[in-house]
Amino acid sequence: MKLSGVIIAKNEEKMIEDCIRSLKFCDEVLIVLDRDSTDRTKEIALKLGARVAEGELGDFARRRNIGMQKAEGEWVLYVDADERVSEDLAFEIKERIRESTFSAYKILRKNYYFGDHPWPYIEKLERLFLKEKFIKWRGELHESPEFEGEVGILKGYLYHYTHRDLSSMVEKTNKWSETEALLRFNTEHPKMSWWRFPRVMLTEFFRSYVKQSGWKAGTAGLIESIYQAFSIFITYAKLWELQNLRKK
Repeated sequence: MKLSGVIIAKNEEKMIEDCIRSLKFCDEVLIVLDRDSTDRTKEIALKLGARVAEGELGDFARRRNIGMQKAEGEWVLYVDADERVSEDLAFEIKERIRESTFSAYKILRKNYYFGDHPWPYIEKLERLFLKEKFIKWRGELHESPEFEGEVGILKGYLYHYTHRDLSSMVEKTNKWSETEALLRFNTEHPKMSWWRFPRVMLTEFFRSYVKQSGWKAGTAGLIESIYQAFSIFITYAKLWELQNLRKK
């Protein structure tokens, strides 16, 4: 069963090499590269033997759909540039797809913040798909897959090195909060009153620090949880701004 590893990338020269090397067990590695990428991502990928598809990619769902269309494998594994496939997960994937009764698999993702600080909460994400049963990805930011058949779950870890420093976090928040705010605005979100701001911020802090046990991560956990509250504040402040501009 031929396996394709698909990476969505834009200006990822610092992260792409280790990501590609973690996919060495795949029959092919395909990089779906944003046309506006300006660094050495493509050069590094080609040097390591990966295929590169470039174009005007649009939202995340469209990028992932392009990867599915261009992948040559019967199975497709999606990995982001800041993620690494553990050896245990690689071995498990190869074993499972040989005689699988499932059309897709959820993978356990272990997040690391600010370098090497592990996050206590483990995510379960659908990332491995049998191509003939796959339909499409939907959603501009928080994309979700559609497919036919049953879902299994793998035990090996996918390591995610996200939120590596505050500067890049603020830059990312400023960029994607505009899309988040616009999505809410276009679906006629209720008018933003003053009391909505502390409510959404406290809810987000509680989700991160308490429900996901961020407190176990010490100082890094507190900073991350406060940052999540700040990030949701920026999104709703931009929504408030859009609503006020509509009045004029």
